[in-house]
Formats: sequence, structure tokens, C-alpha cells
Amino acid sequence: MFIVHVFVHVKEDCIDAFKAATIENAKNSINEPGIARFDFVEQQDDPTRFVLVEVYRTADDPAKHKDTAHYQKWRDTVADMMAEPRSALKFYNVHPDEEGWD
Repeated sequence: MFIVHVFVHVKEDCIDAFKAATIENAKNSINEPGIARFDFVEQQDDPTRFVLVEVYRTADDPAKHKDTAHYQKWRDTVADMMAEPRSALKFYNVHPDEEGWD
């Protein structure tokens, strides 16, 4: 598994629109064969900060995800909502093993 945590800080007046666009993207993303999980969470003490937890089956699957129409729509829709550029950290799973993700 290949796991990406994407950190997003949005402008305060864009919170609702960002949530709507990101939920739509997440719902479509989880249907991709290369994605095991696609979670979208909001920071409790700062509603302008979000994390996307993307769990891919292989290291090649993020590139396939970025080729989808729903990702490109999301990217273009939320670009001006960002308070700063988004950042990401990449991980490999330790536990559960790959069979535990199914």
C-alpha cells in the first residue's frame, strides 16, 4: 500500500464550497480500482484545515488518480480556495498488512 496525507488550508469564506467539492471527489475516488480508502477529515480546532488520507494499492496509482476527470475537476475547482499551497506526506503501511485493507 502507498498512503498519502494531503494537508489543505482553505480560505475561511471557502470552507463550505471546499467541503462540497472534496466530498464529490472522494465519492468518485473510492470507486477507482487502485484506491483502497479515501478519507476526508477536518481539523477540530481550525475548520479551515483539512487532511485527505488517500490509500493507494500501488505507488503507481496516485498518477492514475490524477488522470481522472473527477480529480481534475476538483483540482481546478478548489485552486482559488486555498489559503496556501497544499502539501503532502507519503507513507507505507505497517499494520494491517495489505490483506487487512480489503
